[in-house]
Amino acid sequence: MELNKQSDWVARSLRSVWHPCTQMQHHETVPLIPVKSGKGAWLYDHEGRRYLDAISSWWVNLFGHANPRINAALKDQLDTLEHAMLAGFTHEPVIELSEKLSALTGHVLGHSFYASDGASAVEIALKMSFHSWRNNGKSGKQEFVCLKGSYHGETIGALAVTDVALFKDAYGPLLRASQTVMSPDARNAGPGETAEDMARKAAADVERLFSERADKIAAIIIEPLVQCATGMAMHDPLYLKLVRELCDRHSVHLILDEIAVGCGRTGTFFACEQAGVWPDFLCLSKGISGGYLPLSLVMTRNEIYEAFYSSDVTRGFLHSHSYTGNPLACRAALATLQIFEEDDVLATNRVKAARLTAALQPLAQHQQVRNFRQRGMIWAFDAIDATPDFSRRFFATAVEHELLMRPIGSTVYMMPPYILNDEEIDGLAANTLAVFDKVMAG
Repeated sequence: MELNKQSDWVARSLRSVWHPCTQMQHHETVPLIPVKSGKGAWLYDHEGRRYLDAISSWWVNLFGHANPRINAALKDQLDTLEHAMLAGFTHEPVIELSEKLSALTGHVLGHSFYASDGASAVEIALKMSFHSWRNNGKSGKQEFVCLKGSYHGETIGALAVTDVALFKDAYGPLLRASQTVMSPDARNAGPGETAEDMARKAAADVERLFSERADKIAAIIIEPLVQCATGMAMHDPLYLKLVRELCDRHSVHLILDEIAVGCGRTGTFFACEQAGVWPDFLCLSKGISGGYLPLSLVMTRNEIYEAFYSSDVTRGFLHSHSYTGNPLACRAALATLQIFEEDDVLATNRVKAARLTAALQPLAQHQQVRNFRQRGMIWAFDAIDATPDFSRRFFATAVEHELLMRPIGSTVYMMPPYILNDEEIDGLAANTLAVFDKVMAG
């Protein structure tokens, strides 16, 4: 009966659902897995098979599926308020969440504007930057700068500051042009060069552009420490420090996209903390709600907020989303922050990260692996001479080994929930090695 139910859900989904980031024809050969339930780090299908969620269900799930503390908070909120519009009204969860997040920045970023998904947060930051310059009498500052290989979302504005051809090229005629600068990706270091050397080189490229066009540039957008979608390209924190100095010197806004790398993923709650800097705009989504509900936000400085504060409605920021600041999503985020505090998660993660890094050493030293790298709770390595269908074959083989993993091209990465126990850590490492060996053997 369960087998029939499993195949029935697959057939119904393929007939009616257009799945994201997918060439649907590939599901003629790559399995579609109907999930029945989740518990902790595991997802379960209708036949009772389980899969370790090694990528946190697209980098969102921090404390496991069906987490009892987040569940309890949401159940309580359901009996109080499910939603109310945030224009002309406010409510406790959004106020408390905004206050707690501001406190985590030492109140440098004192105002939060809410949306639902990461791309929407990027759109908001771009619009705020442009509009604040206009309100301050600098309407010529209309250009945006992004890094080579950057990814910031699929909406039109976010895609315009994305530099991944697979996602962007088809929509080129719709997009506003942006300036692209060198990535500080440490993998590009030459013989004798360090990650810091790459950071200085890349910052020098920013300085060159700013020197030429700062009067036309509104902002530069960066995914700090790890450019995720381009293959987990990691860089030294020095880069952020140098770019912050350049932005101050040339009057350019710094937007940091911490949608994937925030919420403890790189080792500190905000990735930019490792460089000792704060941006003008900080975008959060994914893990902020613990992986429970769509929620995104942009945090910004008081001087940005003041640029819009006026009796003139046209100077206001009139952007909106129907579910802005949804109480359920905010309550899930508050429960997530409470777990960080009560469980000293950042310290615990350092211990877990050290164990998984040690367990992955056979892969780090594998003759078909290069650029093994780790930052906080993110691990990645690149397969040497991988075939064009490497990522799909790896996904399918990983499923056979009770793993949910989804390589980016020839880059294999892990971004597991923060709750893995020692047995799960050791199993993740051993099974990843087994999958890699099988896929590379053809």
